[in-house]
Amino acid sequence: MTQAWTFHDAAQTDLPAIVAIYNQTIAGRMVTADLEPVTVAQRQAWFDTHSPQRHPIWVAERAGRIVGWLSYSAFHSRAAYDASAELSIYIDTAERGQGLGRTLLQRAIAHAPQLGLRNLIGLIFGHNAPSLSLFGRSGFARWGTLPDVAVLDGIERTLIIVGLRLPSALS
Repeated sequence: MTQAWTFHDAAQTDLPAIVAIYNQTIAGRMVTADLEPVTVAQRQAWFDTHSPQRHPIWVAERAGRIVGWLSYSAFHSRAAYDASAELSIYIDTAERGQGLGRTLLQRAIAHAPQLGLRNLIGLIFGHNAPSLSLFGRSGFARWGTLPDVAVLDGIERTLIIVGLRLPSALS
């Protein structure tokens, strides 16, 4: 497999592509709890809470086209949780199964200590076997289960919390 991806911190001009890839996942009911496509305007506030220094968003490009992205997001708004971040990964439909998710996740794990992070967290639907497998292969363990907390098309869905403890960045 040839890794022809390049990566960079997301810029405002990348937001439409980020939103388009995100919206691809909604109909499948496996990746996000949004039930309807979102607009760039609706995602602007989310985008604005990220910064390369604290909670980056990275985009992956192949042949000049954005084909995936990863975000580190605040796990919780209270300061005692600042050493933990939630990771989200979204891959363009045409790019799935080629190793981009694994590459993004490995890069995120390696970069996390530079952000002062001790814990990386994933919130994954229990029926999303590909994402659970991806995070599991990268060392994430099941830290919690929230049974039937989401309803997608009338079907209750369980949320699995996975986590990875990193070497202490605060010692």
